[in-house]
Amino acid sequence: MTTASICIFLLLATTLKAQHTADSLAIRAILQEEVSSWNSKDALTYAKNFSEQGTFTNIRGMFFTGHKQFFDRHADLFEGLFSTTVLQQEVISFRFLKPDVAIVESLTWLSGFSPENAPKGVYLDSQGRIFTQLLQVFQKESGVWKIVAYHNIDLKEDTPVAGRK
Repeated sequence: MTTASICIFLLLATTLKAQHTADSLAIRAILQEEVSSWNSKDALTYAKNFSEQGTFTNIRGMFFTGHKQFFDRHADLFEGLFSTTVLQQEVISFRFLKPDVAIVESLTWLSGFSPENAPKGVYLDSQGRIFTQLLQVFQKESGVWKIVAYHNIDLKEDTPVAGRK
């Protein structure tokens, strides 16, 4: 291998690493924005990174397609049953499948429910929290990271969750 080849290889490797870091930071910023926009009940911001063709499965197993349905559903939630909730989110797995596709798995918990206003069919712990496992698939569309799949399931009472007491 010539010196020029080695220099080109090192330059490409450094560039790819820097791009990977920038992409990771961009996706993590979206995750942070999800939490802050949920907690301020801002459906417009919460939905802004959702793809026009994205798919969404909520904690009750209902399936939706497209940005408008994602936005509409969250606007309804923020004005109704989830209007008093506070979201926390912890990333438990983050990996790139390709340079333009990433999968993020998060443990989320919502507090602020009382037994009488909890969603039907989900487990509410003694502190008024719902725990969920959220899988999001991100894809770069025209240079911008978008959520193309959002699959959220509620965790039942007997599901082991670190930190749940």
